[in-house]
Amino acid sequence: HVQLVESGGGSVQAGGSLRLSCAGSGDRASMLCMGWFRQTPGREREKVAIIDGAGATGTTGSVKGRFTISKDNTKNILHLQMNNLKPEDTAIYYCAAGPESFQGSQEDCDGDCPVCDEFDSWGQGTQVTVS
Repeated sequence: HVQLVESGGGSVQAGGSLRLSCAGSGDRASMLCMGWFRQTPGREREKVAIIDGAGATGTTGSVKGRFTISKDNTKNILHLQMNNLKPEDTAIYYCAAGPESFQGSQEDCDGDCPVCDEFDSWGQGTQVTVS
C-alpha cells in the first residue's frame, strides 16, 4: 500500500513560480516511478512529468523548459518546480506512483526514457491557479 500527500499548490500571477512536493510512504518498489499529472474540468487527465528510480525523466512538451521534476529517493519525496507559469497551467495537480516496468513510454523523454508504464497510486491533488 502506498500513500501520497501533495503540498505546495496555490495561486500565482502569470510568469511566477511554484514548487509542488509529494511525500510518499509505503512499499518502495511500488514508488520507483513517480510523476505529476494534472486535470481541469471537462478534460482528460494529462501527464506533466514522470521520473523513474534511476532519475530518467519525461516531461510533456507544453511545460518542457519551464517545469522540472526531481525526486529524493532516500526520502521518497517528489518535487515539481514550475517556472514561468501560464494561465493554461491552471489545474488540479496529482502526484502518482507505480512500479518500474520493462519499458515505458518513448514519448517526451528528456534523455534516457523512464521505464514507467502504469501509475496505480494517487494523491488527493493540489490546486494550482495562474491568473
